[in-house]
Amino acid sequence: MQNSQQQAYDRGITIFSPDGRLYQVEYAREAVKRGTAAVGIRTPEGVVLAADGRLRSELQVAESVEKIHKADDHLGVATAGHAADARRLVDMARRRAQVEKLRYGEAVDTETLTKAITDNIQEFTQTGGARPFGCALLIAGVDDGGEPRLFETDPSGTPYEWKAVAVGGNQREAQDRLEEGYDDLQTVDDGLRLAFEALAATADGDLTPEGMSAATIDAETATFEALERSEIGAHLDEHGLLDEGSESDEE
Repeated sequence: MQNSQQQAYDRGITIFSPDGRLYQVEYAREAVKRGTAAVGIRTPEGVVLAADGRLRSELQVAESVEKIHKADDHLGVATAGHAADARRLVDMARRRAQVEKLRYGEAVDTETLTKAITDNIQEFTQTGGARPFGCALLIAGVDDGGEPRLFETDPSGTPYEWKAVAVGGNQREAQDRLEEGYDDLQTVDDGLRLAFEALAATADGDLTPEGMSAATIDAETATFEALERSEIGAHLDEHGLLDEGSESDEE
């Protein structure tokens, strides 16, 4: 009887269970955990995003695995969970950033953009015939005045601001590493090192640059810059995180 009652609440996203749960939202959070990890770190010099991508075959083109996206000149988004859902939200973020620039003549700030996205996510927890987005986003940016900001979105539609955060598979291991090393950060390079160390904590072994992505947003110039795979490989090699069977693409 109890199992049949739970199944009844499973089918309706807009219906709370007797213990106050929305099962479909909880299942969406599980979808995030099944994705590969993404990490965001705020430093005095800017914000760092890094993510590990899963290649299904050696024949898959690594560049087709997109985990970090440029939303505007001063904004970047890292994703974990259902890739198609994440892409839809990234497209919305880009449109919202352009609308704000055209309407008000200035760049949208990170918190405003994050709350616009989470408002949209939340609507899908109250709409019949729809389902929640099975993804989490890390939204990083540098606001007017050079202030680095970092936010996480949850499938429930709740925004959280962080100094450093990990989402996706083995999130707890990555978050533990971030908490251990965050106080020592001074530069963007320090942030990249800690981000890769956190990703290494989620992996079975050392990392390979194939499928990985990373980006920085500089606080002084408010400019998003994606790292090339050779640069990622060089960072991994420098910090002893590179898989011995992988090449850093350096000649």
